Amino acid sequence: MMKLMRYLKGSIIFAIIAPIMMMLEVAMDLMQPTLISKIVDVGIANGDMNYILATGGKMILAAVLAVIGGAGCTVFASMASMSYGANLRQGVFDKIQTFSFKELDELKTSSLITRITNDVVQMQNMVLMMLRIMVRSPLLCIGGVIMAVILSPKLSIIFVFSMPLLLVFIVYVVNKAFPLFSTVQKRIDRVNTVMRENLLGVRLIKAFVSHDREKERFSKANNELTAINISAQKSTILLWPFLTLVMNFSTIAVLWFGGITVINGDMEIGKIIAFVNYLIQILSSLMMVSMLIINVSRAKASADRINEVLDTDCSIVEPENPVEANGLDIEFKNVSFKYYGSEEEPVLSNISFKVSYGETVGIIGATGSGKSTLISLILRLYDVTEGAVFIGGQDIKSLQHSFIRDSIGVVLQENTLFTGTVEENLLWGDPDAAYDELQRAAMDAQAHEFVSSMENGYKSMVEQRGKNFSGGQKQRISIARVLVKNPKILIMDDSTSALDMATEARLQQALKKRMRDATMFIIAQRISSVMDADKIIVLDKGEISAIGSHNNLIESSSIYRAFVESQLGKEVALNVK
Repeated sequence: MMKLMRYLKGSIIFAIIAPIMMMLEVAMDLMQPTLISKIVDVGIANGDMNYILATGGKMILAAVLAVIGGAGCTVFASMASMSYGANLRQGVFDKIQTFSFKELDELKTSSLITRITNDVVQMQNMVLMMLRIMVRSPLLCIGGVIMAVILSPKLSIIFVFSMPLLLVFIVYVVNKAFPLFSTVQKRIDRVNTVMRENLLGVRLIKAFVSHDREKERFSKANNELTAINISAQKSTILLWPFLTLVMNFSTIAVLWFGGITVINGDMEIGKIIAFVNYLIQILSSLMMVSMLIINVSRAKASADRINEVLDTDCSIVEPENPVEANGLDIEFKNVSFKYYGSEEEPVLSNISFKVSYGETVGIIGATGSGKSTLISLILRLYDVTEGAVFIGGQDIKSLQHSFIRDSIGVVLQENTLFTGTVEENLLWGDPDAAYDELQRAAMDAQAHEFVSSMENGYKSMVEQRGKNFSGGQKQRISIARVLVKNPKILIMDDSTSALDMATEARLQQALKKRMRDATMFIIAQRISSVMDADKIIVLDKGEISAIGSHNNLIESSSIYRAFVESQLGKEVALNVK
């Protein structure tokens, strides 16, 4: 957890002032029992009203100062903990942004959401408690012991028995509770996973009328979280009763033996009252420490999960000595790829091909043949397992990420629009693009007509994930967003699947004109989308089955010919021969 304390930067002054204010409160609290004893032993015993009023005035002043100290500590501790939480949350978020797809696959999206929210809140609460209770309790305990020993060294022997007993029990409870709190966080991950899947797949759930099944899934995850939470609380349920029992027996012992000393004339009754107050303060502080330790143990589980994110090194790093690409030709040499942790056969095996700059390449194959994975390797979203990918004659691992990402524009299978306006979404391609550039990109993407017909045109709002647009509209806005970027290499990953044939034909014509001096990769299930490409790569079970033009593949590839016949009819294939 100490590693995470560096995120207190910027609020360290508040973290210093808070304990100082708490010291003021503790000092005033420690004065009160002594002042009470003086009122009893001096003021009441001698019938001195002036002394009683003067000492009472000191008690009131001490109480006011204690309130000021306590309130000040709360304010500054809150400011420090909130600032700490914000810094830590930002740090985790920034780290996640550096991850490649491999790390995101390993850590899971739902778990990352839990870590950046719930786990950060646990750490934030721990800092707040440490700045208040962790300062107050030890000072109150140590100060109380010192004051009690000064009052009566003999009665202080009671602490020799009560305090070790409490400490042993606290250690036992913490050791029992810590593993359970770690499991609680994992169960929260599971609840978040189910909830996220339900929110993202709500249309599918309704379409399949799967409400009851999803309710059962959530109920199971929720009940598991409830059960482990109850178990964790049960492990601490005896702590307060046990501490209260020890405190009460200690109080009885003080009154019993203290009464004997008063009867024997060895001690004044006021000091007995003061000693009891110090005893209550000491044991109460130990009770607060015990609860703090339990919360710290829960925060420790969260800290471990946060550190796992912060300590995870991205598998895809910038080269130490980057080189410059000689052009933008793309080449795959004996590339194989397997997803992390997969025990299955490689998704891609022995892939080799070369694409000259300016060519249009179609990639086609059955579902699961590795088309999208191949494209991810060009973007270096994943690193190859074997072989190498080259851009401009240089291994992609030796090129700067910024060069790769600036040169390539991609429209992925899953189209994501962000909350904001259509214009703001288009500006993702180029934040400095002029309005007429946005319009031209939208026209080429066949999006201008429906966007301009909306009430606010390009200023129209896009709701979360673009749910106020149809699938085809989202695809066209996503294509326009990439065209605004004016990439030198354009990748279309099955990004026209929701378009009708006429709209797709217009889009293809616009792209040919706009991207005539750029490289294009078109992944599609439709033959019509790739048949005009300079070369077509046919993938089958992760391997290249054939490469060639449309006419050549009809003659040489049975797989490609089967695609053509199923979509365009046997007559088209026969006419080519």
